[in-house]
Amino acid sequence: MSERNTAEFWFDPLCPWAWMTSRWMMEVEKVRPVDVTWSVMSLSVLNEGRDLPEDYRAMLDRGWGPVRVVIAAREKYGDEIVKPLYDALGERIHHQRLDYPEAVTGALEELGLPAELADAATSDERDAELRASHQRAIDLVGDEVGTPVVAVNGVAFFGPVVSPAPKGEAAGRLWDGCVLVGGTEGFFELKRSRTVGPIFDTDA
Repeated sequence: MSERNTAEFWFDPLCPWAWMTSRWMMEVEKVRPVDVTWSVMSLSVLNEGRDLPEDYRAMLDRGWGPVRVVIAAREKYGDEIVKPLYDALGERIHHQRLDYPEAVTGALEELGLPAELADAATSDERDAELRASHQRAIDLVGDEVGTPVVAVNGVAFFGPVVSPAPKGEAAGRLWDGCVLVGGTEGFFELKRSRTVGPIFDTDA
């Protein structure tokens, strides 16, 4: 693993499990020769037309907002803004448990971004770009998964779903294992029931 690799990480700011995995991915960057690019996918897009519980459907209806704002910021400021904005949104959504509009407003303010970017949350103007980014992930892993999706060296997989996020060399070993099984021809799934919810690191 001496050569540097580039990984792409697709996230929806809504998803607490994607947030956990993103904190792991940050650790992986410290202990493995991997540079990560960050892209959006959308649980709202993924679940369009599906018969879902009313409360989950309501969450997804609201969930267009944050990911649309990320797309709008990326359009104006480039790829470099995506991860900082995700970090700022995730801190407010998952740690502070703010509602989505408040999380968006606070994240934009923290990063010194124009407040009017929040208007993108209620506009479908950039949904074609959002759907295209989402579809790139789905094309790699299929539509029977959620977020996050990770791709590296022609290998892509959903997850890993992990709580709490491993740190240091433990994060590196998990990365090695994910790349190994993901790159095994004919490998599709490795899963067990979750016994804990997302255990957030308050220092993340």
